[in-house]
Amino acid sequence: MSLQIGDTAPDFSATTTSGDINFHEWIGNGWAILFSHPADFTPICTTELGRTAQLKAEFDKRKTKVIFVSVNDLNSHEGWVKDINATQNTTVNFPVIADPERKVAELYGMIHPNASTTAPVRSVFFIGPDKKVKATITYPASTGRNYAEILRVLDSLQLTSEYSVGTPVDWEVGQDVVISTAIKDEDIAKNFPKGHRVVNPYLRYTPQPNI
Repeated sequence: MSLQIGDTAPDFSATTTSGDINFHEWIGNGWAILFSHPADFTPICTTELGRTAQLKAEFDKRKTKVIFVSVNDLNSHEGWVKDINATQNTTVNFPVIADPERKVAELYGMIHPNASTTAPVRSVFFIGPDKKVKATITYPASTGRNYAEILRVLDSLQLTSEYSVGTPVDWEVGQDVVISTAIKDEDIAKNFPKGHRVVNPYLRYTPQPNI
């Protein structure tokens, strides 16, 4: 059964390119994103891991750890990381989990039999400090991830975990957000001192509260 939003992200112990880890302990008290990719030494995955490394400052700013999992072994990962560093002009600065027995891939439902019985799809699991799954994105093996969207989703999740708001269609950092319908009209002013505008009783906007 696939993991759903609100489920506890399964814990596991594994060997990675950064040493042995216990997943929940590795996450600590911050946010984490777990990525899967179909295989080592593949072109799209090479560009993705390179881009992840290049975005280290963006993930650090959001106090978010990133980690990848592949069904290849550690020796394969170590050789591939050298290729990524050379071809993408970067330095891989996050762990890559060795999962040759597919334990993590199966634990997280990353293998979709109608796509492939052996290779994981491109899964993205956003995990909060409480170790709950906050969002997921799934791509087929043939489609590289959009990192602008991954960062946008992360920004939205972190914002909405702290304030009673939601982010509307195509929202980007700095734009107005939607006030939760759980907030009564008479309570808006004290909760959102930057002001607000009412379109109708259930659609009320306020400036992003955390900037």
